Amino acid sequence: MEQKQQALPAKKNIALVAHDGKKAALQAWCEKHQDILSKHTLYGTGTTGHLIERTTGLEVIKLLSGPMGGDQQLGAKIAEHEVHMLVFFWDPLASQPHDPDVKALLRLAAVWNIPVACNEVSADMLLSSPMMETELCRTLPDYEKYLATRQVTL
Repeated sequence: MEQKQQALPAKKNIALVAHDGKKAALQAWCEKHQDILSKHTLYGTGTTGHLIERTTGLEVIKLLSGPMGGDQQLGAKIAEHEVHMLVFFWDPLASQPHDPDVKALLRLAAVWNIPVACNEVSADMLLSSPMMETELCRTLPDYEKYLATRQVTL
């Protein structure tokens, strides 16, 4: 598939997700970086979004809980270019009943070439980057061009 260039805006839409065993870590991370996060639009899966909003006062657009479809909702928002960055504190030591949804979410983040942080240190590095508050060019699949070159046969 051919590629195209597209900008990630200076004001980013950031998805915040955490497995149960990592919710406290993500909550503490959001409190630590409240000033930076307040400059962007935040999305969160159900329980995580409520927790962050309640403890930090940051406004979070809340989706369904991850196992109830929230991971898939975020994946759709990534594919539709509505989410520009994913902070997903996942628990590598705990089995999750929705592991296929988690894998699909991470795959979509890779396909659509958005920055992903899976732990506190990588999330710190992303937020401290000078590119965090500037427009950033990315390469992604040119799906529209791909569709335009396909013949429809019935």
